[in-house]
Amino acid sequence: MRVHVVSPSFHGYWRAIAAALEARGHAVTTHVYDGHPSRTRRTWHQLRHELPRRVGVGDHRALSQHRTAKAYDSVRETAPQAVVVVKGDVLGEAFWDRIKSLPRVTWLYDEVRRTRYTSEILSRIGPVATYSALDDAAFRSDGLDSRHLPLAFDHRLQASPERARTPDIAFVGARYRMREEVLTHLHDAGIPVRAYGRDWSSHPVDRLRTWRLTCPAIPAERDLPRTEAYAVMAAAAATLNLHGDQDGFTMRTFEACGVGGLQLIDRNDVTDLYEPGVELVTWSSRDELVEVCRRAATDAAWSDSIRAAGRARTLAEHTFDHRVAVLEDAWDTV
Repeated sequence: MRVHVVSPSFHGYWRAIAAALEARGHAVTTHVYDGHPSRTRRTWHQLRHELPRRVGVGDHRALSQHRTAKAYDSVRETAPQAVVVVKGDVLGEAFWDRIKSLPRVTWLYDEVRRTRYTSEILSRIGPVATYSALDDAAFRSDGLDSRHLPLAFDHRLQASPERARTPDIAFVGARYRMREEVLTHLHDAGIPVRAYGRDWSSHPVDRLRTWRLTCPAIPAERDLPRTEAYAVMAAAAATLNLHGDQDGFTMRTFEACGVGGLQLIDRNDVTDLYEPGVELVTWSSRDELVEVCRRAATDAAWSDSIRAAGRARTLAEHTFDHRVAVLEDAWDTV
């Protein structure tokens, strides 16, 4: 089929979804609804939309109208036989009306409470797949056509050249208060933590991009392309996966194991996806995490065993190829 993927840019995962659909025999076109093809366009976006909202004088309407028109045009120009929408909560009714007669599915990688969707809106736009098991149960209770679909590992993306193993406990991701508290606890305990991302970086450009003056007292680097992030996680003594109040499992859950990293995850309810102690390591308290980090630095046989098992499980069950089969089933129900 001719399948059109409409997605946010979000670290380029739309490419992984498109490649997985192509591997299943589809002819795939894509539209990135929040893309900024040039630095000038990104700067204009910040000045036109982000800055006014920061100072309390703007709203989302103009931006939503622009993105809706572009997404609408992309469907008209590509004439697909099915549409996969990733998140898409900024797209207006004109877009959804345009695709309502087509096989389609919307894949949510956030809890619905973090989007602009309501159950009433979701019931109108068609089948839904969500990374949140709790949202899936609520959607089904409301009579929605829903299925639980976890995120995945992009096994086609080749990591940067292999790095020598480092003593670092790495964290790649956004800076939230709970995450900063965990990394600070490890740092104060003498664990060699290192954070990666614009929210952690002290680089002047990153401070400007994130509208802040201060930085946490944690060793940090700038944003990494996913190829380099994969290499960092594979080389680190261990890689942290910190969720906070998320009930779905982040992309990092599958990536850290998929690249052969030793994943230390803050969730004990991961058992439907991985076997704790065999394919990754769970922890419940910050002091327990300190001890696990120390073992990761000294017990190579234990670490290597978990790394190998986690990678094997990921490649067998948790790639985007596995996930798009569920998306196909969803649009077939329309």
